[in-house]
Parts: sequence; structure tokens; C-alpha cells
Amino acid sequence: MESPVKSHNSDLEKKGKIGAVTSVSLPTDHLEGFELYEKAQEISEEEEKEIHKRVLRKVDLRIVPLLCITYTLQFLDKLSLNYASAYTFKEDLGLYGQRYSYVAMIFNIAYLVSSFPANYLVQRLPIGKFTSFMIFSWSIILIGHVGLTNYGGALVIRFILGMFEAAISPSCMAICATFYTVKDQPLRMCIFLSFNGVATMVGSLLSFGLGHATNTSLKEWKLIYLVIGLINFVWCFVFFYFCPDTIEKAKFLNEEEKAVLIKEVAKNNQGLGNIHFKKDQVLEALQDGFVWMVALIGLGCGIINGGSSNFWSSLVKGFGFTGIQTTILQLPLGAIELVVVLAAGVIVFKVKNTRCLMMFLICIPPLAGLIGIHVISLQHRWALVGCSFLQYIIGGPVILCWILLNANISGSSKKTIANGIWFSMYATGNIIAPTVFYAYQAPKYKSGMIGLITSYCGIMFFAVCVGVLLAMRNKRRDKEQGQMDEQAAEQALINGFNDMTDFKNRGFRYSY
Repeated sequence: MESPVKSHNSDLEKKGKIGAVTSVSLPTDHLEGFELYEKAQEISEEEEKEIHKRVLRKVDLRIVPLLCITYTLQFLDKLSLNYASAYTFKEDLGLYGQRYSYVAMIFNIAYLVSSFPANYLVQRLPIGKFTSFMIFSWSIILIGHVGLTNYGGALVIRFILGMFEAAISPSCMAICATFYTVKDQPLRMCIFLSFNGVATMVGSLLSFGLGHATNTSLKEWKLIYLVIGLINFVWCFVFFYFCPDTIEKAKFLNEEEKAVLIKEVAKNNQGLGNIHFKKDQVLEALQDGFVWMVALIGLGCGIINGGSSNFWSSLVKGFGFTGIQTTILQLPLGAIELVVVLAAGVIVFKVKNTRCLMMFLICIPPLAGLIGIHVISLQHRWALVGCSFLQYIIGGPVILCWILLNANISGSSKKTIANGIWFSMYATGNIIAPTVFYAYQAPKYKSGMIGLITSYCGIMFFAVCVGVLLAMRNKRRDKEQGQMDEQAAEQALINGFNDMTDFKNRGFRYSY
């Protein structure tokens, strides 16, 4: 039987596209989606553009809402500790001194331990089904928080929750990369991550409302965990039914639409995924300076996230507000994050190669806010609250890291390792954060503020370094190969189907 690639090469020869492309021959087990890609060659260019517009609308209506709601719920899970601490959570479980910090930290220790296994499973397993199972698992764990009675139990259950939540962000990244081109990914990724802001607002209102439920046998913080857990439990079945594992299995698209979408996504020069784990790609990931620079940015993001998400309530309560007031004051936090992250997504979608610049600029407002918290006296509590509102913009640098990783790493195993390194560093940052927030320094947490300021400065420095590195790589390849013509672009695309890494696929170009 003739190889699909050989058949495709014959078509290229007829069109006059011969040369390096014709020497490509791939084993059939590497060719996920290639037959549909071949079918797309039969569609005229004008017809293809019209079909793609229709397909993009369909995918947006199906995939984006799934990711948005999933990300809202998983961030609610992470914020649940913050909301619970606004009530009697600490007192009921005996979390005095640094114990609360350790409860916050152990979630991220589990996240760190599970980062590489989670990314490996994302590569190997059907992504829709795997993500559904993760949502189901953590819904049960959240409900289990209701039975907590002591510090030891809190440590155990938070560790288990961290293990199961470690896979959700890599899963969302993988789903986005499956259905969107590098050009279309930034806006969609910023949309679903901006729903962290929606989660903050929903969680704030939910926590505020449950805080008034005084006629129940359960305390306020237990009600928070119960309600969030039940919502996640219902959602896992919805996600399982509506989220396809691949483009080929997307029942909401017909064969022609699948073919066109596969052809568009193939232009990423990254293929459509490969379940085989390759050691040479692992070594390449470990030797890639870009991977480590973005990972160091992830470390800074983790420190900032660990500080802001776990200690915001304690910080604001220390400014002189009650638990109920602290809860409702988190509404503006969510709105700010929603607007800023969405705006960043629109800019990097519209303006080419502005990802690193946007990461640098988006760090300036929260950095100014941290300096404000450090220097403004407690007499001006509303000014302090205003400065603290800016801290949830950290979602911007986080999503820009994911966009950079998705766009600039080719080779399934290399991407798995690169993502694993990033999430490990991010988890490490979240582990470090509670260690620089000392209870005796409340309410201003001087050492914590200094740690966050240092982290923002580090993110800004490495954002510049990443931009310069990727621009230099593109310049070097342009000098080697000259202008990318149709034949070179076709070769780069075939190399992507062959699961070739960005280092080996010289037709690959980086987006920064």
C-alpha cells in the first residue's frame, strides 16, 4: 500500500513542488490527521477560506466555552483556601503560626511532584476523557474538605488535591494547541485564562452569600467547599460529553471541515501530536536556553501567584476590614484581571511578535502596587486596598508564557518536557511564596512584599532576554535559507507531521 506521504509527494511533483519535500517518507503510525490533510488539498483556496471561517466559529462556540468554564472552576478550587481563611477555617483546624502557610504550600508540593507525570499523561492519553476524569477526581476531593477537623487532615487532603489539579493547565494548553493555529491561540488562551477573573468574582459572591448562611449545621467555610465541589462534579460529565479528543473525533464538524481545520493547524509546523516518547527530544528540551528562560519566568509567576492567591484575604483583613468585607472586596480583583488579560490577548493577536513586550509592560502596574503597599501607612487603608487589587494581573505573564511555549516548541516529547519544566518551576515558586510570608509581619508582610517585587523584576528581565533570543534565531535562519517560499513552507509542514523538533526543522520560525 502506498504511503500517504509518498502519495502527497506525487501531488507536489505534479504541481512542480519538488526537491527536499519528495525525500520525506514517514511511518504511518506518525501520521495522525494526514489523510484528512491530503483531502484538504483538493479544495480550492477561495472555498477553503470560507470553510475555515465557518469552522473557526464552530470551534470557538464549542471549545472556548468548555475551556473558560473549566478554568473558572479550577481557579475557584485554588481560591477556596483563600475564601475559607476569611471565616473560621484557621481557628477550627488549629492553623496558628506558620501552619496556614504550610497548608497553602503542600498543595504546590504535590503540584510539583505531579508536573512531569501530568504532562506525560497529557501526551499519551485521549485529552478530552483524561481532563474529564481529572475534574471528577478533584470534585470528590473538594467535597471531602467538609470532613476536615484538624491540621494533619488539611495537609493530606490539600496534597491529594494538588496532585490531581496539576494536569488541568497542561490539558487546556494541549486542547487549545489541537484546535487552533499559532496565530489564533493567543487570543483564545487569554480568553480562557482571563476567566480566572470571573472565578474571583463568582467565588467572592459565592463566599459572601454563604457567609450569611448562619442557619445551617455546616460552618461557612465548609459550605464553600461543598458547593464548589458539587459544581465541579456536575461539570465533569458535561465536559466528557462535549470535548473531543482530536479534530478527527470532533462530531460537531463534518469531514470537509475537519480536513480544512487540520490543514490550517498543520501550518504550525508542529504536526498534530505523537504519543511516542522520544529521548532525543528530551535532551534537546534540556539544552534549549529558551525553555529555561521561560521556566525562570514561571518561577517568578509562581512566587507572585502563591503570595497573592493565598494571602490576599489575610493582607486586606489586616488593613482593618471584617471577613465579610474582605470577601466582597475581591470582586474588583476579578474584574481587573478579566479586562487586563483579555486586552493583552487582543494586542498579541493583532500585533505580530509583541508577546515578550506585552509581558514586560503588564508587570509594571502590579510592581507599582507592591511598592505602594510597602510604603503607604495603614491609616490609608483604601489606598492599600487599591494597590493590592493590582496583584491579580499575574494571570497575564502566566498566559503569555503558555503562548510562548505553545508557539515555539515543536516535537511532542520536547513540548512535554518543556511544559513539565515550566509547571515544575511554577509550582516551586508557589512553594517558596508562603515561606516569605511570616505571620508576625502581618498585616504588611514586609519580606513577602520584597519577594514579590524581586519576582516581577526577574520576569521583566527574562521577558527581554526571550524576545532577543527568538528574534536572533529567526534572523539566523532567514540568513541561512533566504526568503521562505512555498516549497520551503511545505517542507516545514511535512517535517511537523514527522514530529520534528523546532531545532531540526529549519523551516520553523519562532513567534515572540
